[in-house]
Amino acid sequence: MSEMITADLVDLDLSADTKEAAARALAERMAALGRVTDLDGFLADVAAREAQMPTGLDGGIGIPHCRSAYVTEPTLAFGRSGTGIDFGAPDGPADLIFLIAAPAGADDAHLTILSSLARQLMNAEFTSALRAADDAATAAALVRGDRPPAPAAAPAGSGASAPDDSAAASNAAASADAAAVPSAPAPDRTGQDGTPAPGETGGVDTPPAPGETGGADTTPAPGDTGGADTAAAGGARPFRIVAVTSCPTGIAHTYMAAESLENAGRAAGDVEIVVETQGSAGFTRLDPAVVAAADGVIFAHDVPVRDKDRFAGKPTVDVGVKAGISRAAELISEVRGKAERGEVTAGSAPGSPVERTGESGEGYGTKLRKWLMSGVSYMVPFVAAGGLLIALGFAIGGYQVNKAPSVMDHFMWMQADSWGALFFQIGGVAFGFLVPVLAGYIAYGMADRPGLVPGFVGGAISLTINAGFLGGLAAGLIAGGVVLGIQRVPIPAALRGIMPVVVIPLISAAIVGFLMFVVIGKPIASAQKGMTDWLNGLTGTNAVLLGALLGLMMCFDLGGPVNKVAYTFATAGIAVASPSDSAMKIMAAVMAAGMVPPLAMALATTVRGRLFTPTERENGKAAWVLGASFISEGAIPFAAGDPLRVIPASMAGGAVTGALSMTFGATLRAPHGGIFVVPLIGSPFLYLLAIAAGVCVTAAVVIVLKGMRRPAPEGTGTVPDVPAPAGGGTKEPVAA
Repeated sequence: MSEMITADLVDLDLSADTKEAAARALAERMAALGRVTDLDGFLADVAAREAQMPTGLDGGIGIPHCRSAYVTEPTLAFGRSGTGIDFGAPDGPADLIFLIAAPAGADDAHLTILSSLARQLMNAEFTSALRAADDAATAAALVRGDRPPAPAAAPAGSGASAPDDSAAASNAAASADAAAVPSAPAPDRTGQDGTPAPGETGGVDTPPAPGETGGADTTPAPGDTGGADTAAAGGARPFRIVAVTSCPTGIAHTYMAAESLENAGRAAGDVEIVVETQGSAGFTRLDPAVVAAADGVIFAHDVPVRDKDRFAGKPTVDVGVKAGISRAAELISEVRGKAERGEVTAGSAPGSPVERTGESGEGYGTKLRKWLMSGVSYMVPFVAAGGLLIALGFAIGGYQVNKAPSVMDHFMWMQADSWGALFFQIGGVAFGFLVPVLAGYIAYGMADRPGLVPGFVGGAISLTINAGFLGGLAAGLIAGGVVLGIQRVPIPAALRGIMPVVVIPLISAAIVGFLMFVVIGKPIASAQKGMTDWLNGLTGTNAVLLGALLGLMMCFDLGGPVNKVAYTFATAGIAVASPSDSAMKIMAAVMAAGMVPPLAMALATTVRGRLFTPTERENGKAAWVLGASFISEGAIPFAAGDPLRVIPASMAGGAVTGALSMTFGATLRAPHGGIFVVPLIGSPFLYLLAIAAGVCVTAAVVIVLKGMRRPAPEGTGTVPDVPAPAGGGTKEPVAA
């Protein structure tokens, strides 16, 4: 295998002023060496990874990275910017940019090398040496590990922001021989039989530091401290923490968070921390004895933690992976505080950003949005399956199919009416889960698995008392709040094992059931009835204005929370055996508006392709199919690159389509399907005309807006209209 980085892959005078331009400049070096086979395809994969989460880190570092089918071998490219480039880090622009490219089928050894770089980025001596390097060969040697960094502070006047205080303190306490990036796979310390050495943290690139649970030749007994920390503390037992880190790609942030947590634990002196890195190269599970002896748990992750039930019943801090990098010392203090107060989790921590209660510092509005989105995201598949089955039942069996007897009692194999009734009745059963699933997974997003029982119970009660969709929202939030309150009550260690399976479900279901039946259920049911009556009474101008409003919401964030609110509002109206005419008109307007943005972007790239980058023109081809299938997210690549033009244009077209659909009186029983359910739409030709009008409006507006901008530099895509922040870099607007 070629060396992962050479002097040809280093640019010490990177002149790019945006993260897209920086990635392109470094990727071009990879392509010139044959490491990347399709430049635009690879950059699209980099952009897709960047859209999941910004790759800027505290300390002036940017690490755009991805796994891509267009990469022939693991490759690093390094660029140093004099002015700084905004990669979304909280402390400002980055001057050290690493583009990490891994093949889609990279083996464990390759990914181990990439993870070693990630750990080295937490070493202040390493980053200082890169800032001081005076030629490309020296920088490449530093990254490969051929030339160890000198223990010196960052040179004055380098213009780079220094790592934060906690990271600097942690790095100062780390051993001077921290592993550098090897030019060949690091030796496997898991043993001949694949069994990890006692105390192994899950990576193979960093030797156990003093205070970790073991070494190559020592196996700590359960409960035995057995490390240098104990001696340093005069024989006192250290506070033991187990941690799990993971990120969407599993190449960089996963290992950087692990390194930061380990450094912070060593700096604390009386903390023993073992980290399990769940990266792309797989992971080695922590020894069950180590988990059992732990006093606290830290999850720093942006993808679900695998086998998280192992950590139930312990004080737990759950944050995003970037918090594990930038706030390691705070997380250790937080989990120690929870242990002192006796706060434990009855079950494993929620597994994704949508399901977590949120990082420290997030406002309640942000947390509420995540909780609601958790419920909606789990409900949507039931909506799609049930709605399409019901629509298919009507298409086969006619509009009297809802009066057919149960197929258990009457089913004729050769009669179309029987098959129509079968599909209708299966769809009806699926629709019956909508409100319980919504409530259950809102509670799950707040309190993880213990929230499911009271959430589902509250949602089912909402259906029983005719509180509907609004009742489900209230039941989910109440259930999650009740479980969180119970989990904060200090309990004896002997009772922790039965809390998640007996005590919490029993108490929470009883409380939620009482509140829904006796206290808040009737007012919510009255509000639901009033809203339904109001919708049924909409005619004329009011209906047109409602259609325009729903169109604006569907196109505001292209599949985000506002879009989902409008969609859920529409599907709730048709989730009954005999929906009203107004409810079916609303569903038609919502789906029509949601199809507009991707179809309009596809049309615009076809009509005026020179206004778009090559990657956007390729995305435009796929947008035809996505838009026709009612997948609004097909326009996200365009909105992410140019939100100030694409989003307003999309909203304009969506409002036109929604208003026209209501004006034409188009109706729709199916909650999804796009053009594939046109035969099930009332007034289908006028409905398609409404969509075409909105598509033309959006395409025309976006073409005019893009045509008014000043020309973009070759290869950099669009030119931001916002001023650059002080100190360089470009602060790009982020799509909602």
